[in-house]
Amino acid sequence: MELIQNNRCFEGEQRIYRFHSNALQTETQFGIFLPEQALAGQACPAVFYLAGLTCNEETFAIKAHAQHMAAQLGLILISPDTSPRGEAVAKGDHWDIGQGAGFYINATQAPWAAHYQMETFVTDELYQLVLQQFPIQAQHVGIMGHSMGGHGALTLAFKYPEKFKSVSAFAPICAPSQCPWGEKAFSNYLGTDQQVWLQHDATALVQVKGALFSEILIDQGLKDQFYSQLNPALFQQACDAVGQKLSLREHAGYDHGYYFIQSFIDQHLQFHAVQLQAD
Repeated sequence: MELIQNNRCFEGEQRIYRFHSNALQTETQFGIFLPEQALAGQACPAVFYLAGLTCNEETFAIKAHAQHMAAQLGLILISPDTSPRGEAVAKGDHWDIGQGAGFYINATQAPWAAHYQMETFVTDELYQLVLQQFPIQAQHVGIMGHSMGGHGALTLAFKYPEKFKSVSAFAPICAPSQCPWGEKAFSNYLGTDQQVWLQHDATALVQVKGALFSEILIDQGLKDQFYSQLNPALFQQACDAVGQKLSLREHAGYDHGYYFIQSFIDQHLQFHAVQLQAD
């Protein structure tokens, strides 16, 4: 693991590391914010942030303005890239498939399967790496994300509740099996069997897994230019059906971008801090 960038930030440090990923079969990078407590060797709770389409490991660190609140709360923030990268890695025909669009699943179809193993990368390889290398409270790890990353956060939380104690999302793709973005990604990465797709669909997973979290937080802008892709109402209905508490907050005037995320990121981090310390 190689440290390639290190910046002082709110008495902590924002870093970027590079390493060879066995899951992705290529070099990859991730960002991590270490608050002052972590730099002093104190074990801290941590939150993974999964970014959306076209983003990378640095997008969240630069655009979300999350470090100030994370420093106050003593939270470590971890931000992986959104896909494998490199000359040998398959590229898509548009920004919504291929590099920058890994969808946080394990691809089974050629040419994607060779490198696009993002589910294993996040929940196994990177998860274990950061727990080994940084002072993280192993039983106090949460996950959140935006758009495609919101889909990733919700689905991975429900698949691996033993690893993620809290979950939230900004404008997540709640039912990817029922929207063009998800249909394109899933048909390419997973094939045409829509029953397989449902294993990676947050709305379907809630119906199968039931209520796993004391609360889930989602913020959604009502001026979101991609609202038709997101289907928050379907996720709300699924949560209601199984008794999963969901705080779905809809905000007039807000769009899909990082100004929206900046506006509510402090509340998400505060939410995680409370959830992660709960018994």
